[in-house]
Amino acid sequence: MYEARYYEKTEEGVRCHLCPHNCPIKPGERGICGVRENQDGVLRALNYAKAIAIHSDPIEKKPLFHVLPGSVSLSVATVGCNLKCAHCQNHDISQYPRRHRDLAGQPAPPEAILELTREARAETISFTYTEPTIFMEWAQDIADLAEKAGVRCVSVTNGYTSEQPVRDIAHNLLAANVDLKAFRREFYHKICGAKLQPVLDTIKLMRSLGIWVEVTTLLIPGHNDDPAELKELAGFLVSVDPAIPWHLSRFHPDNQLLDSPPTPVATIQNAREIGYAAGLRFVYSGNVWGDDGEHTKCPGCGEVVIERFGFAVRRNLLEDGKCPKCGEVIEGVWK
Repeated sequence: MYEARYYEKTEEGVRCHLCPHNCPIKPGERGICGVRENQDGVLRALNYAKAIAIHSDPIEKKPLFHVLPGSVSLSVATVGCNLKCAHCQNHDISQYPRRHRDLAGQPAPPEAILELTREARAETISFTYTEPTIFMEWAQDIADLAEKAGVRCVSVTNGYTSEQPVRDIAHNLLAANVDLKAFRREFYHKICGAKLQPVLDTIKLMRSLGIWVEVTTLLIPGHNDDPAELKELAGFLVSVDPAIPWHLSRFHPDNQLLDSPPTPVATIQNAREIGYAAGLRFVYSGNVWGDDGEHTKCPGCGEVVIERFGFAVRRNLLEDGKCPKCGEVIEGVWK
């Protein structure tokens, strides 16, 4: 069993400092995530190098639209999550530790992940599917090994992470898509079992460390799609960096949240307008294949510089990261 990082011993047991829950964990018990257990005063990461999923994906699936368009990313995950979102669409693996005592998965040491990356001809390794925070030790060790091999890493995260783990992996974290689920504390408390502010702090921290950040918000009718709330959320992103791409995705009923209908396409389109009006340079439609909002457009002249359909890049007209028509710089990681 692998000894976890980011914890301290206390009189009652141990206290985990990996995420903002800061779980106090008594001997024989586990934290909220279900994958970190106090074994005789030592906190163990039960999921270390125990992969539940390893797949080759287009980078657009993360979604990361401004990072190496059209490239392949080797995606890896373990079971578990430090949130319990009622609408989670990967709940079968993210909530697995809460439903089972054992932890499903196959051995996947960092060296094996690097070999699979080479075989897949992937340009990046993605920590994704569940929440990378809860397999941080494995992710950090993969990132360290990948850096020596000239491979960069990306993260698809809920952002519910303490500051030090983010700083420790930042040296080889090329980009992150942070799931900003809403802009109301009540939503995070009721729907996710968490707090909003730590996620906002993570977005600001990542951007300040030079990590390219994109943000996704799944719009759920009647829960987080109020125009006033979306305006505030967009304003926050603008205050961090107006170039942060904002992905607005359609919801479909899943897990425990079955009382809301699928998101109308008009809601996505209206939200995009709110984002642009707030000052964001790039706002995208998610889960609406064929929508005009899938393309990257030049903020200067409106020219389509990257044309997409779903996760496929049909045309990439960027020239050294600039619009070929007017020369406007299009922020991102292009090579």
